[in-house]
Amino acid sequence: MNYLLDSNICIHFLRGKFNIHERFYEVGIDNCAISEITLAELTFGAEKSTNVYKNLKLIDTFTNQLTILPIFDAIPIYAREKVRLQNMGKMISDFDLLIGSTGIANDLIVVTENTLEFERILNIKIENWVKRL
Repeated sequence: MNYLLDSNICIHFLRGKFNIHERFYEVGIDNCAISEITLAELTFGAEKSTNVYKNLKLIDTFTNQLTILPIFDAIPIYAREKVRLQNMGKMISDFDLLIGSTGIANDLIVVTENTLEFERILNIKIENWVKRL
């Protein structure tokens, strides 16, 4: 496993945008994981959608192909980084910080379109698979 997918990458994939499916084909979906935080964000989005059942089923089908990583091992990294970022006045959201920390804890490349926020985290590896025209 090489990649940890941020929620926005999963959403783009599920909506068929930005040729994310081609990247999955290139790297292999078995080389991708998500944080349980990403699962929570995707599930929340489905629950507030106009077609809850369809979207929950879509998420379930998608996530059954991936490893879902717990945040437990990322908690020390999260705590250190939150203090560091807070002291610098450059906070990022707790969910993004937990996802990024999970990537670091598992030595994975975090795939996100939100590179400006994630790059504030020390020792993180980031890729952006979205090519906007």
